[in-house]
Amino acid sequence: MKEMLTFPSGFWWGTAWSAEQAEGRGNTGKAETVWEHWFKTEPSRFYQGIGPEVTTDHINRYKEDIQLMKETGHNSFRISISWARMFPDGGVGERNPKAISFYRNLLTEMNENGIKPFANLYHFDMPYVLQEKGGWESREVVEAYVNYAAACFEEFGDLVYHWFTFNEPLGPILGSYLEDFHYPNLVDFKRGGQAAFNTILAHAKAIQSFKEKQLPSKIGVILNLSPTYPRSQNEFDVEAAEIADAFYTRSFLDPMVKGTFPKKLVKILQEYNQMPLYEENDLKVIAENTSQILGLNYYEPRRVKARLTEINKKSPFLPEWFFELHNMPGKKMNVYRGWEIYEKGIYDLCIDIRDNYGNIEAFISENGMGVANEERFLNEHGQIIDDYRIEFIKDHLAYVHKAIQAGCHIKGYHLWTFIDCWSWINAYKNRYGLVSLNLETQERTIKKSGEFYKKMSKDNGFEYETSKLG
Repeated sequence: MKEMLTFPSGFWWGTAWSAEQAEGRGNTGKAETVWEHWFKTEPSRFYQGIGPEVTTDHINRYKEDIQLMKETGHNSFRISISWARMFPDGGVGERNPKAISFYRNLLTEMNENGIKPFANLYHFDMPYVLQEKGGWESREVVEAYVNYAAACFEEFGDLVYHWFTFNEPLGPILGSYLEDFHYPNLVDFKRGGQAAFNTILAHAKAIQSFKEKQLPSKIGVILNLSPTYPRSQNEFDVEAAEIADAFYTRSFLDPMVKGTFPKKLVKILQEYNQMPLYEENDLKVIAENTSQILGLNYYEPRRVKARLTEINKKSPFLPEWFFELHNMPGKKMNVYRGWEIYEKGIYDLCIDIRDNYGNIEAFISENGMGVANEERFLNEHGQIIDDYRIEFIKDHLAYVHKAIQAGCHIKGYHLWTFIDCWSWINAYKNRYGLVSLNLETQERTIKKSGEFYKKMSKDNGFEYETSKLG
């Protein structure tokens, strides 16, 4: 039997994307980012040779796009601000008045149309000049970031509803230092650990600066969090899961929300000589400047088991020295992205935040389903009939609703994404949007999921077969 799942009054319905993935270079002046540099030097690494030059051209089409936000039920939306656009000299120097004008116009337009602006300060788009200075390994870059953050608070603080220091800070560490999917494509855990620590320090220092401004908004961080499940309750599988969880979940969650570092992780890093360098006062700054709000990006669970093979000690130190990924038989998959679909994971994640992180005010900041070759699902009117996306959204939101009923402080749900956007080295291989994008014409067309999303937002809920919930 179907039941109406109604969400709390004032629930945030919206989507998210980033500057590098949606704005396009534009004509405001902008420093070269690591992505633009990498595309220039190795275009073959990018799907179909498509780089970030134009993407969704949001910088020129933001008014049209905001009307589409209204037509798809948005009452909130997460942008990111481009550090490279704000400081076209390379992340430092003079603020760019053309960038300030663009972002003020964008944020004002959102507010005037009843869409709360959520602003993220960093989404993978390091100015290349600062990457050449060491990127997040460099304390000079940390100070440049804090200067940039302060500039944004001053220029846009009257227009932004909530602020976020970083989106998925784990991503650049994995991609740049461990797994070769972000520039500069290194494999060096210790350098990655230094970059991770400095990112955490930058987060804390940005919050310290924010508090000095006494703005009416809140500030936090957006983390990609996958609940970690052991293959079995065998003690060695459980231990492997705890270690994987320390590396991939607690590593940023603990210091950015609680101001402390996971003891299990610190012990391993000390034992294997992988500790970052830091100053004593850094720990005080991190402890005293923690997130006021938390964004939860959830796509898939993490399943692990105890290692079955010895490690080659002449190979680079990596987290996988302590566990192996478990390919659970029978799991449901998004075959296009290669990710498991496990809706209950979003509930388990919310419960973890409730029980272990003071039930901090939080929201689902990303969740979504990328599908390749969506033109297969065009109807005779030129609309994509993406029932699979509607089902994905409802199945996950049913568990979010259950978590809220269990006392979790979840204030909203942002889908990834609004309009099909450029996706790092995968370009437009998989489409995630409520609105489809024609790459040749830049024409935007609302998908069936966009119509569903509008109705869901208007009703503040949807009908659901609750017997499906575990």
